Amino acid sequence: MKKTRVAILIGAACALAFGAASAADAPAAKPAAKVAPMPTVEKAYAQKIDQVLAGDWRSDKNKARDKYRHPKETLEFFGAKPGMTLIELTPGGGWYAEILAPLQKLSGGGYTAAIVTPKKKDGEAAQDKDALSKKFEADPAHYDKAKVVQFDMKAPSFGPPNSADMVVTFRNVHNWVMADAAPQMFKACFEVLKPGGVLGVTDHRAKPGADLDSIKKSGYIPTDMIVKYATEAGFKLDAQSEINANPKDTKDYSEGVWTLPPTLQLGDKDKDKYVAIGESDRMTLRFVKPGNDTIFKTPKDEAAKH
Repeated sequence: MKKTRVAILIGAACALAFGAASAADAPAAKPAAKVAPMPTVEKAYAQKIDQVLAGDWRSDKNKARDKYRHPKETLEFFGAKPGMTLIELTPGGGWYAEILAPLQKLSGGGYTAAIVTPKKKDGEAAQDKDALSKKFEADPAHYDKAKVVQFDMKAPSFGPPNSADMVVTFRNVHNWVMADAAPQMFKACFEVLKPGGVLGVTDHRAKPGADLDSIKKSGYIPTDMIVKYATEAGFKLDAQSEINANPKDTKDYSEGVWTLPPTLQLGDKDKDKYVAIGESDRMTLRFVKPGNDTIFKTPKDEAAKH
């Protein structure tokens, strides 16, 4: 009995040793995009985000959207850092601009709002441009460092090549698809970013299999379609997050995503029902332009130094 037990122990030890050696020789597995670690965020920078979110220049109405849009968690996920040159695409009336522009000023970075050149004096693009310009002009204490550039969606350019650290866009890619401009827009994002630069995207998430007609009617877009556009432009999908997910969103409304807050397209009809659902279910994606430079460092990157 004793000899048998000793033999078993010796055999087990050999098996463990052989397994360890094999593991050491095997190539390291590449981490899946959806489980990539969150970028580290400096404590002082996180405090600046909190300071901006609490800013008295933000209206109570806009602050009420924070619980749906999770701006702090979203910016941390994208890997925002002090001193970055950041471009926001088509910021609309400026919900995120009133966070990003003051934050970039506080942290020593740069903020540029890239807007579509208006084609009609009273069109949506013109209204957004006027609203943003008035916001910036009325409050130089917070927006005097903010810049505005205009672009043609059919042939977009957001700045000199390799000049930006981060490009972000919120709930806009479905509009690019509707305008048949998505490939050009993603390519322009790729061109303006430095190697290692980040493209951060959120949008209304469609059910799998949604086609182009469905996107145009509903405003919801499939995640894999955005990933396809981005990767075809040269980006690598670095991570996905459920920060802005909403399982209450059934995505089957007569007026599409615009049925939900903040638009409430149906007015008072079933308003309480849609307010209870909240804003749309959204994907949150982080893409990286391949290159030798790295804009942010993950906990894994930092651990590798020691």
